[in-house]
Amino acid sequence: MNLFNNEIKSLKSLHIYLQKLVEGKLWLKVIIGLFLGVGLGLLISPQNGWVDKTVADTLGNWLALPGILFLKLVQMIMIPLIVASIITGIVSNDKETLKKLGGGVLLYFIGTTAISVTIGSMLAQLMKPGSLIHQQASAEHKQTVGAAKDELGLSFDLNSIPEAISELLPENPLASMVSGEMLSIVIFAIIIGVAIISLAEELLRPIKLLLSAIQEICMTVVKWAMILVPVAVLGLMAQLTSSVGLSSLTGLSYYVFVVLVGLLILVVIYLLFVTFFGKRNPILFLKKIKDVQLLAFSTTSSAAVMPLSLKTAEEELQVDTTVSNFIIPIGATVNMDGTALYQTTTTLFVAQAYGLEMSLFNIITVVITIVAASIGTPAIPGGGVVVLASVLSSSGIPAEGIIIIIGVERLLGMFRTAVNVTGDLTACMVFNRFYGNNQMLKPH
Repeated sequence: MNLFNNEIKSLKSLHIYLQKLVEGKLWLKVIIGLFLGVGLGLLISPQNGWVDKTVADTLGNWLALPGILFLKLVQMIMIPLIVASIITGIVSNDKETLKKLGGGVLLYFIGTTAISVTIGSMLAQLMKPGSLIHQQASAEHKQTVGAAKDELGLSFDLNSIPEAISELLPENPLASMVSGEMLSIVIFAIIIGVAIISLAEELLRPIKLLLSAIQEICMTVVKWAMILVPVAVLGLMAQLTSSVGLSSLTGLSYYVFVVLVGLLILVVIYLLFVTFFGKRNPILFLKKIKDVQLLAFSTTSSAAVMPLSLKTAEEELQVDTTVSNFIIPIGATVNMDGTALYQTTTTLFVAQAYGLEMSLFNIITVVITIVAASIGTPAIPGGGVVVLASVLSSSGIPAEGIIIIIGVERLLGMFRTAVNVTGDLTACMVFNRFYGNNQMLKPH
């Protein structure tokens, strides 16, 4: 009996210790959720033969429910938050600052995207991850390759560019909001924000108050949603591991390794930007953004992480709100460096897997297509794959090649989303140095 009581006391002490350990530390809760989710997923995986597939699927769906509710809750307030944040960021600046900040941010985003696709294409060409798959290709696949080689011309039609540009301007903003066309919503918010600047001060004041109220309401909903995060991560990881299994995650290990090397190089470049342009300690920067990175890693959605990115930029990194409100909502939609690198590497990987020889012109055209496509990539789980299918088709590479990487896509999605949000926060650090309120730049 005494032994039993001692064990109960030990368990209580352990519980109290763990509770104190994780209290207020979202990143630690997320890590615990990740590991517990993987372990639970392996236990209920039908590949082990312990649980029937139907039962495993049912359990996976129920376990994923908190994660789905979290994503739905955040996506519910995402559009009003994006619109309010962008307009607030614009109206908080004078016209001259806006001209400099807007043009500078656009050039910065294009520049970092160009860097990311260059890294992706160089690694894919040097390490040739698709060559291993090609060596194991069946005769049937080789027949498909023969047909695909005839089509490999990379249909880059200049006549389609004007139409593509015109479609970015929403003719019905409400319809764009309903359908979730984020790029059109961002452009609409920018146009409205620039128009509001021209209003007289007495008209501008109530609009600013309304926008601030909308932001506060959205952030309150986000605080409620954050309660679900550890459980959401556990459930989503359990469902993923249960359905995919570890065996299929190891089949494309070399390809995964190449993509992860590229993403790591990109993060190193971000840290150099923080050091030399932002004049901040890169290690301290990483420590302050770990919650955002882990949440991005777990949800694979830049949009879902955007409210926490705004909070982290303003409270942890001390970025001027005018800078963060302008950069982060736009960055969550158009600054997809990790996704662009992944799409470039994967496109060349699939081409190599099919045995398609690509000339320098072919590769350059693919890179241009991906830079344009990454700008419109939906900031939602699986958004990168949706765009990747169209990139492959337009490049003359069989779109069914996506099937090759579908088993590891979610895993890579976690890493590239974490890199995407790191890129947005890096941009905040860089532009805060030049355009932020100097009082916010106190050493810390």
